[in-house]
Amino acid sequence: MRSYLFLLAAIIFETVGTSALKACDQFTRPLPSLVAIVSYLVAFYLLSLTLRTVPIGIAYAIWSGMGIVLVALIGLFWFRQALDTPAVVGLLLIVAGVVVINVLSKCAPH
Repeated sequence: MRSYLFLLAAIIFETVGTSALKACDQFTRPLPSLVAIVSYLVAFYLLSLTLRTVPIGIAYAIWSGMGIVLVALIGLFWFRQALDTPAVVGLLLIVAGVVVINVLSKCAPH
């Protein structure tokens, strides 16, 4: 369970880093640039802690899937970037994949 808390925190930091990356304007704005760099460093450290007990394929599938969904939602609400129907369907399929991995896979520690 602890590994999944590390993974959740890693996903949150990666999402913050990606959002700051959008705001840093090619690293020309110091504060968002610093937030992006520090967030990514923390995210990768937390992901490395996760990999002690969670297989890399499972951890990365959850990390990337949930990161994609969270960044898309931040893009929608914070940056006012619209999502069309195929994008929403695709995001729902990603969430469904993460749920299947966590609920049904014998590879994922429960």
